[in-house]
Amino acid sequence: MSRNRRLKCYTCIDSRKETVVDSIEEKIKRIQAGEVYLFSEVIRLYQQRIYVYCFRLLNSREEAEDAVQDIFIKAYQNIWDFKLQVNFTSWLYRVSYHHCLNQLRRQKFQNQLRRLLRPDVTAKSAEQVVENRLFSESVAAALQKLSIEERNLVILRIFEDKSFAEIAEILGKSTVTVRKRYERTRSKLRESIVRREKQLCARTN
Repeated sequence: MSRNRRLKCYTCIDSRKETVVDSIEEKIKRIQAGEVYLFSEVIRLYQQRIYVYCFRLLNSREEAEDAVQDIFIKAYQNIWDFKLQVNFTSWLYRVSYHHCLNQLRRQKFQNQLRRLLRPDVTAKSAEQVVENRLFSESVAAALQKLSIEERNLVILRIFEDKSFAEIAEILGKSTVTVRKRYERTRSKLRESIVRREKQLCARTN
């Protein structure tokens, strides 16, 4: 094959690549201009890739499927903020990563909450057995009932895994005060979770 012919072939290949790249960027531009129906093409092009990515991060097919739906909703909601100078694929993966990261953090929070709220006793009462189940719904509902200060204290201690000394420094309080407030909040949270669990059990029985 002559040099000119090889160069011509390579040019054709490069042109096809540019066309594919331009195609997705052009779709985004048209979506931003009001042709929102084209977002279904974006989903078609990326859905499987994002699903596999989420599955590897979350290690759960069901959670990955839910994540993909949420990610594309977020992508659509924020598509008008997307700058065409940025690579769209990278942008979509960044949205996916942060979504999965938040989901993993929530799971870590739930697991740490279960561990730290477990009573330090060997004998398990009926109430403690219920408490140890700690459905996510119950935890979320209990957290919502806390004041913002109480919730912040729980998040710093359990979610952020801060020591009482670190929390005291953050809040500008003494370590003793922080520890006492945390113990009161911990008891309040536990009682709220137990009540919620009993309500859920009553509904299912």
